[in-house]
Amino acid sequence: MPDPDLILYTDSSPNGFKITIALEEMGLAYSLRHVRIEQGQQRHADFLALNPYGRIPVLVDRSSGITLFESAAILLYLADKSGQLLDRQPQAHWQTITWLMFHSASMGPLLGQRVHFELFEQTRNEPAINRYRQLSETALATLDQHLANRLWLAGDAFSIADIASFGWMHIARVIDFDFSHHRHLSEWFARVEQRPAVQRGIRLPEPATGA
Repeated sequence: MPDPDLILYTDSSPNGFKITIALEEMGLAYSLRHVRIEQGQQRHADFLALNPYGRIPVLVDRSSGITLFESAAILLYLADKSGQLLDRQPQAHWQTITWLMFHSASMGPLLGQRVHFELFEQTRNEPAINRYRQLSETALATLDQHLANRLWLAGDAFSIADIASFGWMHIARVIDFDFSHHRHLSEWFARVEQRPAVQRGIRLPEPATGA
């Protein structure tokens, strides 16, 4: 059997998990290349040729000659390629893209900065910690309110918007950021977490530390 056309370069991270979950949900054949960030492999010349910014994930589609980085762009490409997880009905379609962009521009970056300042910054910076706690809590409260009367973030079905937000919420849970006071968000998280493809996706290329 020939190798799959789709090649995913990734590591165990919130942005990487978005794409392994999407590929598993869509049932697309792909091969996985583990880029070990802790060993600095994302700075190797062969990887920088794929993404000059030196970040995972990267998707290469040999059938089209297209190489993509940035998780939101990859999610949109896979949804277009597969015809799945992005409703074509205009209202649901643009709701999905809106919440995908909310994650990419607001929720994901804020949680990333919160993780950095709370867990990895060697000198504790209380103003920065308080700032990113407040901003990330506002983003989570926005999601919680939006989910009060719906099962999924956009339309009536699970979509790439749910996948994007789950990637970071999974890591928040792994590192014990407590969001249980956001009841609707917590119930949504449990629904997503129970999906078999999601369970497979968060174990590729290997589970995050503590998972």
